[in-house]
Amino acid sequence: MYKKTIHYTDYNGVEKTEDFYFNLTKAELVEKEMSTPGGLSGVIKRITDKVDAPLIMKTFKELLLESYGERTGDGRFRKSKQLSEEFSQTAAYDKLFMELVTDGDAAAKFISGIIPGDIDKKQLNEAVTAAGIKPVN
Repeated sequence: MYKKTIHYTDYNGVEKTEDFYFNLTKAELVEKEMSTPGGLSGVIKRITDKVDAPLIMKTFKELLLESYGERTGDGRFRKSKQLSEEFSQTAAYDKLFMELVTDGDAAAKFISGIIPGDIDKKQLNEAVTAAGIKPVN
């Protein structure tokens, strides 16, 4: 889970500091890997090689919105399209998005933060191979 404290000014001119949370589960990561041409890892490699600026923006928008959620008191991490859409309409989203597409270190920290820490690359490759897709290198 990635926690990001964002200092921003909302659209009413009010300065705020809030914590925002982002996470992809193993299941979501495998699904993303299998549904993304070249795999998510291939897209990330292209991003880190700084080859394709439109792809960078598209990928970070998707990752931000797909991984955004709210922690609950009972230990769940609640995500929905509605929550993501609401987040995308905040100045905090705008600030974080711009940071990720302009700062490689922040982007790398975000990506490594949203991916489960105990993810086993071998396990991911086996799941992808089982689905008939070429594994991640």
